[in-house]
Formats: sequence, structure tokens, C-alpha cells
Amino acid sequence: MDIQSCVEVRNEWDIVSARQLGRNMAKELGFGSVDQARITTAISELARNIYLYAGRGKICIEPIDQLGRKGLRIVALDNGPGIREIRKVMEDGYTTSGGLGAGLPGVKRLMDEFSIESTVDVGTEISATKWLR
Repeated sequence: MDIQSCVEVRNEWDIVSARQLGRNMAKELGFGSVDQARITTAISELARNIYLYAGRGKICIEPIDQLGRKGLRIVALDNGPGIREIRKVMEDGYTTSGGLGAGLPGVKRLMDEFSIESTVDVGTEISATKWLR
């Protein structure tokens, strides 16, 4: 289980597949049920954003080991329109889809590490890591 697994996101069923993959990998790594739920919620939000805003992309999940510290890294990649105002989308309550606005700030809170890189008209890469306690 030391290789990256990816799910192409093109439709709502792919969101479910990405969630299931993430939950299975988290369980295999030894995450408890609460952290499994956090990880799958983060994956769901990232995959949903790909589906809604980019149309297609992928979620890649990989177990990581840094100096004996184990974790799970989720990377969301797309070649969509990019995010014009990253600071704004990272504000609680900000929404462009009419949702609750928990989105990316919620993902950041659920995970231990979070980074986002986006270029308008090129795409977005979001990385989020959860460490095993």
C-alpha cells in the first residue's frame, strides 16, 4: 500500500468512488472511525468542487511515511478555470454554488495540512494531509 491511487472525477458516482477509496485506505492505515470520517468528508468536498467547477479532474490518495510518521495525502487536480480569489474562497461562509460555504475552509479544518495552488485558465491543485495519531 505504498503507491498512489487515483480516481478520475467526471460525474457524481466518481465522488462516491473517491470517498470509498479514501475510507478504505484510511482504515488500512489504521485511522480510527472519526478520522476516517474526516478524511472522507474532505475527499467528498474536494471531488465535488472538481465536478461542479472544473467539470473533470482527479483525486489522488497516497499513504505517506515521513521519518516514521504515517499519514494519508489527498491531492485534488483539475485543468479547470482556476480560482481567481483564493483568499476569498478560504473565508468561512463564502459560496458560489448556493451551498453552506463550508467548502475549502472546512477541508482545511478537517485535515492537518492543507495547501492550494491555482492559476486562472490553467487549473487547481489542492493537497491535504491527515497524520495518524
